[in-house]
Amino acid sequence: MQHLELRPPDKLKNLIHGFWYLEKEFGQEPIAFEVLPDGNAEIIFYFGSELTLKNDDQGQIMPSPFVVGLLGRTVNFYAKNRLKIIGIKCFPWAVYDLLGLQPVPGGVISSIAHPIASLQNELGRILDQGNIAQALDMVKDWFLDNCTTSFSNSVLIKAGKAMQNGNGALPVSAVAQAAHSTVRTLERKFKAASGHTVKDVSGLMRFEQARDRLWGNPELNIAGLAYELGYADQSHLNREFKRYSGTTAAAFAKQTKARKERLGDDFVAIVLSSPI
Repeated sequence: MQHLELRPPDKLKNLIHGFWYLEKEFGQEPIAFEVLPDGNAEIIFYFGSELTLKNDDQGQIMPSPFVVGLLGRTVNFYAKNRLKIIGIKCFPWAVYDLLGLQPVPGGVISSIAHPIASLQNELGRILDQGNIAQALDMVKDWFLDNCTTSFSNSVLIKAGKAMQNGNGALPVSAVAQAAHSTVRTLERKFKAASGHTVKDVSGLMRFEQARDRLWGNPELNIAGLAYELGYADQSHLNREFKRYSGTTAAAFAKQTKARKERLGDDFVAIVLSSPI
């Protein structure tokens, strides 16, 4: 398995969190893997065999590229053989501005017609030659050449930074104060830009922190983690964790530990934007 990340240049830093590459061998038979929610939207290119989204017991073959908006729950994909993925991790309050699209409800968006799709064939050729860094640079350069906005909405930029620095734990009033805005103005601008409320995105950011900490160290004390991340108590953390992942934090930690011990580097519950 290979993983590589690339930071965005200054021109894109208010729009894009980063670029990443993941390569994984799944075997000859389709294998299911989970994509867990987090506080980002993703633009996904993939190469190799078909990538199938399991949706209400129906399989939907995904095009490439496609968009993963803010997920409200875990989604499941199937893949086989070797899968190569290039991802662009975007801030949810900037992704639609970046693509020149109207905000839509979160989730996996499969039907999107956009000029960025013209990169698919050339990216595939470059990856076939083993030039991962060159492929990531090509995607980065496309955004530098085609990004017509610097996303100068200072209210959303300041609000986003405050939410990130607070790991999603800040109340909306504190986010508005950091953005030098009223709560009403912030909520209106945030909803118009992202299709979500400040509270929605903050909740996902905080869940992402809990998920990543337990992913990295499933032995963590849940009560201590809840306190550290600003949850009222362990029960509050478990409720929020179950809301997004379908399981409690304690159960997730136990499952993660067991899977890592059993499968090691073949643990295929993929968090799209993070190394395993």
